[in-house]
Order: sequence, then C-alpha cells, then structure tokens
Amino acid sequence: MSISFSDNDNDEVITRASSLPEDTNEGSLRPRSLTEYIGQEKAKGNLEIFINAAKMRGESLDHVLLHGPPGLGKTTLAAVIAHEMGVNMRITSGPAIEKPGDLVAMLTNLNEGDILFVDEIHRLNRAYEEILYPAMEDFAIDIILGKGPSANSIHLELPHFTLIGATTRSGQLTAPLRDRFGVTLRLELYTPEELKRIVTRSAGILGVDIEAEGAYEIASRSRGTPRIANRLLRRVRDFAQVRSDGVITREVADAALSSLEVDKLGLDSLDRRMLRSIIEFYHGGPVGLDTLAATINEEAVTLEDVYEPYLLQMGFLTRTPRGRCVTKKAYAHLGIAYIGQQEIPL
Repeated sequence: MSISFSDNDNDEVITRASSLPEDTNEGSLRPRSLTEYIGQEKAKGNLEIFINAAKMRGESLDHVLLHGPPGLGKTTLAAVIAHEMGVNMRITSGPAIEKPGDLVAMLTNLNEGDILFVDEIHRLNRAYEEILYPAMEDFAIDIILGKGPSANSIHLELPHFTLIGATTRSGQLTAPLRDRFGVTLRLELYTPEELKRIVTRSAGILGVDIEAEGAYEIASRSRGTPRIANRLLRRVRDFAQVRSDGVITREVADAALSSLEVDKLGLDSLDRRMLRSIIEFYHGGPVGLDTLAATINEEAVTLEDVYEPYLLQMGFLTRTPRGRCVTKKAYAHLGIAYIGQQEIPL
C-alpha cells in the first residue's frame, strides 16, 4: 500500500526536545508511579531502593540531581518521586528565580517532607546558591534584615525537605552545589523498543488506534526522546484521522513522517541542511562553529545545543580542534558520493 501526504515546511521543529505550547496538555500522558514509568531501568531501580529506605526510616528523601539531554522525563520522574513518597511538590526553574526573596519564600513555605523541584538548576544565579547551601545541609537559612549598623540576622529553621534539581548541563553546576546532592541520576536516551512501549501507552490514553508496526515506526524516528515520540504521535494521529481511516499503521506513520520531513533516523530538514552545508561549502570540514552558523543563518549556540548532540551520537558529525567534520557515514545517509575530505586532526 502506498500513501503520500502533502509536504509541510513548518513542521521540522517537532523533532526538537524543547517544550512547545502544545506540550502543556501532555501532562495526562505522564506516568504517576515507578511501575508506570517506562525505561531508565538502572536509575529507576536505584531510586526505588532509596525511596523505600527513606520511607522505612520515616525520613525525607535525600536531595536528588537529575541530569541528561532534554525531553527524557526529568520533570516526570520528579513528579513520580513525589507520588511515591506521598508528599507535595513545588516546581520552579533557575531562570524564574529573579531575586533572593523568591527562593527564601519558596523554602519557608515548604512542609515537612515536601519536594522543591528546580528545573534548569545550572542557570540559577550563583549568588542565590549561597542560600541553598545551609538549606540543603542544615535545613536552615539566615536572613539579613536592614543595611549597615542596624542590620539584623534572623535564623530560620526549615522543615526537612528534598531538593530535586534537573539540568541538561551538569558540568555547569558549581562544585559546592553538585556535592550537596546525595543522589545523582543520569537519564540516558531511550531505545526504539522502549519508545514503542511509550508510544503505545500514549496512544491508548489519547484514544488512538495504533498497530505495533506503526508505533515502532514512530519510535524509531524519535531521536531516543519520549517528548519527541509523543509529539510525533500527535502529528501522525492528525494525518491518520484526516487522510486515512484513523488507524496508525506502519504505512500511515511512514507517509506522515516523510511529509513532515523526518527521515528514517529521525533527522529533519535542518539537520540535513547543516550536514549538506559542511559537505558542499567546506568539502566535509573542518569548519568553525561560528562560520557554519553564519552559513546556514542560525545562532552558534543553537547549533551547539540543539542540532549537534544527536548528530554526534549518530556518528554523522565529529568535533575537532579545527572545527566540525562530516563523517563518511553521513555521506552515505544523504546519498552523496564520498570523494574524500581533509584529514581529520585528532
């Protein structure tokens, strides 16, 4: 069976792991317990032991640092921890804390055992971290009221709480803050089989009829990221409802994703444009990041944080002291004859 849909040039962003406005309705797809949470078996197994031990002792869970690429479920796992511990969770992010009073207010409003979740904690103002140090270690903070000779210091005791920090850049955390987390868990990219289970579960929640081959087709193009898998599922569902009988088969998923310019390995038009630019203009590299960014009219930080990680993981791109180089594997994927390139320095 052959199915084809019209192209849509504005849909390439669905393969990014950053949140979009439509993801605000994705909460219903989030698992609530460890048994519902799919994947990350090693981290989940250790976490189950830590949670059960804390509950047996009647204590709050030790502070937890979750790190890894975006879209892997760090916020979801924090909510699962809160559910398993039977406590409330307050959510904020590093950039949202604009003054010390914001952080102090959140800490003083916590109840015994509550969880404070700070997303993108590496972007927290360094000066405000000083407030967290005694709060995490001694469950107390010192507030200075007034200025000059009339300033007074007030010591406030805090309830025993758990700080869960999430970051995509653990290397940017300061050593004093990183060392105060008792539990450090790295979330890894998901396998296609794990993503297939996630897509099947999400389809059931959304009321979408999906065949096993259709779920695997979506999973295999999702860049190892559940957020992207759920987003692709929503878009393929639209195609299936409008252009087919509403059932997501392998053929329907393949035609829909091809229309969205997402290829078999999850690369979109922007990924391929980046690789082609290095090949066509710089003979496969090496080329500097700033030069490449100017060539394809993108910000250098966007290339480094958004595009490069997956291309590096797939072995399509290498970083060298002299710049970025495209590998022979990328030539083959793009269907371009490999005619050799400059020697890649080690």
